[in-house]
Amino acid sequence: MRAARIAGPKRFEIEDVDIPNIIDGECLIKLETWSVCGSDIRHAYGPVHPEEEYPMRVGGPCHEAAGTVVESRSDKFSVGQRVIVLPGPRTGGGLVEYINGDEGRMAALPDHGDLTSWVMCQPSGTVLYSCQQMGTILGKNVLVMGQGSIGLSFTAICARAGASKVIAADLFDYRLEFSKRFGATHTINPSKENLDEAVLELTGGEGADITVEAGGYAETLEAALRLVKNLGKTIIFGIQENASGERARLDTSLFLRKAPTIIPTQGATSGDAITHIEKMIELKERGWWDPGEMATHLMPFDEVQRAYDMYEAREDEVIKSVMTL
Repeated sequence: MRAARIAGPKRFEIEDVDIPNIIDGECLIKLETWSVCGSDIRHAYGPVHPEEEYPMRVGGPCHEAAGTVVESRSDKFSVGQRVIVLPGPRTGGGLVEYINGDEGRMAALPDHGDLTSWVMCQPSGTVLYSCQQMGTILGKNVLVMGQGSIGLSFTAICARAGASKVIAADLFDYRLEFSKRFGATHTINPSKENLDEAVLELTGGEGADITVEAGGYAETLEAALRLVKNLGKTIIFGIQENASGERARLDTSLFLRKAPTIIPTQGATSGDAITHIEKMIELKERGWWDPGEMATHLMPFDEVQRAYDMYEAREDEVIKSVMTL
């Protein structure tokens, strides 16, 4: 089968490897759709690693993938069923033609619709989990720092969950246009206007009831803590570490003064990596919101190099690079 791996700094290779065998509780899935995640760029593809770390693992670093079950040793899934699958300990990364999926890390998909749209329920499902940790969103003012695919998912979900104001902040105007489509009531480009002044004006000088760090940068984390109202809530989703491994430096007076409830959220380590994705699939199925709107660029699997380069460089107003067969 075909599989991709990072063979050198910012360089993918596609090679032939053996199709994996499955054990009880697993399915063999023929993957048909793969999507690039920002964490793939930040922690694997983007930085230049020590020479001895290349080539990296087969299939890495992708974890957003969907396909069809072609062999099953599971009571939960049958041959012909379409699924989202999360790579697990017995698999490599997801950039492979066939993957052995653990039944506890698979979510069933409807028989209809394009898999390039359904696979977007994986990243949006992780955001759904984070939103569930906020408590009630109804009637609240929410500030979302960062409007990549994760930030846009926060914007869409909070808007549909009844937030009074959804304030989306990002440095790229094309992303803010998506924010408006997805339900943002207000957008701010901090490179063109004063972020603090704009947020305080929109919130009556108090700051947002809930702030969300969805960018993964020290600046966006600091802003989320600075612009939350007194005793509000700050949701941290982004991983605060740059490509060289340097950690974010933080002025602790920001949260000591406001005393917000700070909630780090990561669905993948919640002990239940799949339920929130299943819930997002259900919401898309009933027309609540279609995260597939974020799949802006489609290309063949063999163009994996282009997909990752485009996503990293934010070329052609990309939101999500998706590869297909």
